[in-house]
Amino acid sequence: MQKKVFKPEKLIKNMGRTIGIVSLKGGVGKTSTTVALGAAMSEFNKNVLLVDADFSSPNLGFHLNIINPEKTLHEVLKNLVNIKDAIYQVGKLHVLPSSLFNRGNIINPFRLKDKLRLVKDNYDYIIIDSPPAVDDNALATMLACDEVLFVLTPDYTSLGTTLKSIQIAKQRGVPISGLILNRVYDKNFELPIEEIEKISGVPVMAVIPHDVNILKAQAEFVPSTIYKPNSGGSLEFKKLAATLMGERFKPFNFFSLFGSPVPKRQEVNRQIYYTRVFK
Repeated sequence: MQKKVFKPEKLIKNMGRTIGIVSLKGGVGKTSTTVALGAAMSEFNKNVLLVDADFSSPNLGFHLNIINPEKTLHEVLKNLVNIKDAIYQVGKLHVLPSSLFNRGNIINPFRLKDKLRLVKDNYDYIIIDSPPAVDDNALATMLACDEVLFVLTPDYTSLGTTLKSIQIAKQRGVPISGLILNRVYDKNFELPIEEIEKISGVPVMAVIPHDVNILKAQAEFVPSTIYKPNSGGSLEFKKLAATLMGERFKPFNFFSLFGSPVPKRQEVNRQIYYTRVFK
C-alpha cells in the first residue's frame, strides 16, 4: 500500500544533524540498522528523516512497505521533483526512498547534500543509508553527512572493508562517531571488540546481537525496535540513539538491584562520546 506524501513544512524549524550509516560490504545489516536507529530516535519524540542513498540497489523502502514509489530521490537529484514531494510518512518516521528502477538519465549523487539542505531545518536528525560500494555514490553520501557510523560484523572480511571506509572518511574530513557491531553471535570465532578497536582506531558504540526477530520485523514492515522493543538489540539501539542525541536512557536492569555490573566496552565508549560532545 502506498504511503501518503509527508509535508515537512508543517514541522517546527530545527537545525537537523545528518548521520551516515556506512558499510562498503553488503549483507552486514546496514539498512536494518538505519531503520532501527531512526525509529529509536523517533521514540524520543525527535523528527527523523531516513534517506536511501543506495542509488543502484535501494531497499530502505522495502523495510517500511514503501514499494515502487512514484516520486523518489532519483527524480529529486534530476531536478524533476521537489524534495518535499518525495518524502513519505510511515508511523513517526519520514522516508525519502530511491527508485529500484532508475528512470531516465544518470543522476549526479553530489547534489545530495544541497538537496537535503532544503529540508534539513525541518528535522532533528537525517539518517542516510549509504551504498555498499567504493564509488562516487558512497563518497557523495559521506560528504552530505555531519558524521558517520560504520556498520560491520565481527570478522576480518567486514573489518577490512570498514578500514577502507574509515580511510575515505578521514581523507575527506568527515567526522567518525564510531562503529556498530551487528549480528554478533558472541562466539569465540568472532573478533573481540578490543581487537577491532585496536586495528581500526575507532570506538565501538553499539553491539547488536544476532536476533531472528529482526528478520521477522522486516517481514512485517516494522522497525525492529518497535517489533520487539525490549530485546537486547532494541535496547542497544535505544542507548546508542540516546547517546547521539545527548539524552539519557536507562532501562530497568534486574542485576542493578544487587550492585552495579561492570560496564561493557561500548557502554564506556558511549559515555565518553556523551561527555565529549554534550558536556
